Amino acid sequence: QLRLVESGGGLVQPGESLRLSCVASGDSLDYYTIGWFRQAPGKEREGVSCASVSGTSTAYADSVKGRFTISRDNAKNTVYLQMNNLKPEDTADYYCAAIALCLSLPVRPIGSYGPGTQVTVSA
Repeated sequence: QLRLVESGGGLVQPGESLRLSCVASGDSLDYYTIGWFRQAPGKEREGVSCASVSGTSTAYADSVKGRFTISRDNAKNTVYLQMNNLKPEDTADYYCAAIALCLSLPVRPIGSYGPGTQVTVSA
C-alpha cells in the first residue's frame, strides 16, 4: 500500500523559495501519477500541480504557473515541488497524493494524502 510523507515546509518571507518533498513507501512511485494539493486556513483543499509517472506530463494551477515546478525522481521514490517567488497567498498546508491522470487541473486524489507540511509566507 502506497504511503506518502511530505516535508520541506517552513516559514519564509515573500519572494523566497522552498522545495517540498513527497516521499513514498510501501510501493514504487513508478506506478503512480502524483499530485500536490494545498489547503489554506478556512479554504477548501485545491490541486496545485501534478506529474505523470514519467514526469513528462505536468500541470499547474494558474495561481502558481511560472513560480512552481514539479519534478520527480522515481529512483528515490520522491516527488518534489520547487516553489519560487512565494507569496503570502501561498500560505497553506501542502499535501501529496496519488491521482489517476495528470492532464490538467483540477485533479482528485485516488489515494490517501500524507500528513502534510506547513508553508507560511509572511514578512
